[in-house]
Amino acid sequence: MEKVRFGVIGLGGRGHGMMCGNLFRFKDIEITAVCDAYADRAERSADAVEEKYGKRPLCTTDYKELLHSGLVDMIYVATAWESHLEIAIEAMRSGVAVGIEVGGSYSIDECWELVKTHEQTGVPCMLMENCCYDSRELIITNMVRAGVFGTVVHCAGAYAHDLRDEIGGGNIIRHYRLRNYLNRNCENYPTHELGPIAKILNINRGNKFVSLVSVASKACGMEDYIKMSGLDEKDPTLKGAKFAQGDIVTTIITCANGETITLRLDTTLPREYNREFTVRGTRAGYDMITNNVYVSGPNGEHATCSCVDNYVDKYQPDVWYNITDEEREAGHGGMDGIILREFIDAYKEGRPMPIDVYDTAAWMCISCLSERSIAEGGAVQQIPDFTNGKWLIREPQDVLPMYVRDEKDFKCNK
Repeated sequence: MEKVRFGVIGLGGRGHGMMCGNLFRFKDIEITAVCDAYADRAERSADAVEEKYGKRPLCTTDYKELLHSGLVDMIYVATAWESHLEIAIEAMRSGVAVGIEVGGSYSIDECWELVKTHEQTGVPCMLMENCCYDSRELIITNMVRAGVFGTVVHCAGAYAHDLRDEIGGGNIIRHYRLRNYLNRNCENYPTHELGPIAKILNINRGNKFVSLVSVASKACGMEDYIKMSGLDEKDPTLKGAKFAQGDIVTTIITCANGETITLRLDTTLPREYNREFTVRGTRAGYDMITNNVYVSGPNGEHATCSCVDNYVDKYQPDVWYNITDEEREAGHGGMDGIILREFIDAYKEGRPMPIDVYDTAAWMCISCLSERSIAEGGAVQQIPDFTNGKWLIREPQDVLPMYVRDEKDFKCNK
């Protein structure tokens, strides 16, 4: 295939950064179109593309114009959460392969429409959940596949990230989080922690989510932060603002094969960043907070503790051995470039997307279901089976090949 014609829709910090930091490095694609609802953002990115390739791309504020231009084979979508699925559906109907950034869905109906559109058109759709490609999550997944953890019983994770400045400054920096936190109360960003867990538990491929319950704490963090930081002086609309989003949202998911999953949203109180990725099995456990693996002895002896770094040589996928300093600096330690590369390669090679449309729907629907559960006092919500029963026969698929390496396999550049 000649160079893939690539479009980028949504050119705020994330979209513009992914384009310049990662897409510009790939020799087998060319950015032919850019789009943002804000004309200045679109023009800024068009200028960068023109400087890179020597010709100006289509530059528009109307994503439908881009999709129907005939100028793109693939698109990357980094718009506000509310428009992710809408754009993905239109892209598939236009015959354009689509990768959409993460966030949660706003309705089950839209998730079903996404799935049905893919099934009708056959056009690829991938959720760009980069945390599935982080080195630690991949090492633990590989160890699970190798049987180190025995039978996995429970997993947990969090989006634990102090975002008070970004949320509060939403009107100033034109960021969509503010309006969501003012008006919604839900697990609004589930996929960073849930994606790797879903892959470990073979969700939609021999297993499925069954139900969830969600509860939320009171909402105090943002209101206190606005007063403390003086943001209401810079943005008078925040004076006296009341936030709907609870400071801590806890969600428990049950699975068809008996496992449980706990998720926590924690973004409006002071803290350091951590996804708190946790896997508990009958033979071993992992805790991202300590970054330690706990492995039982062969005869049931008490578990020994060892840093996950001690398992790198045996279980880390090759892509992390070969990563360059430039790739590490291009976004989130390197996983941004890895996921974009996998998206493009899957399209070019005609193979299934490593995070497919069924994953996308199942992971994103947690948001709207948690919103309903919280509103109903923690009531149980059934999670749809977006595969319509095919989870029973679909083969497991990891995002990258998993195998145990021994000394003769060490051919990668460390």
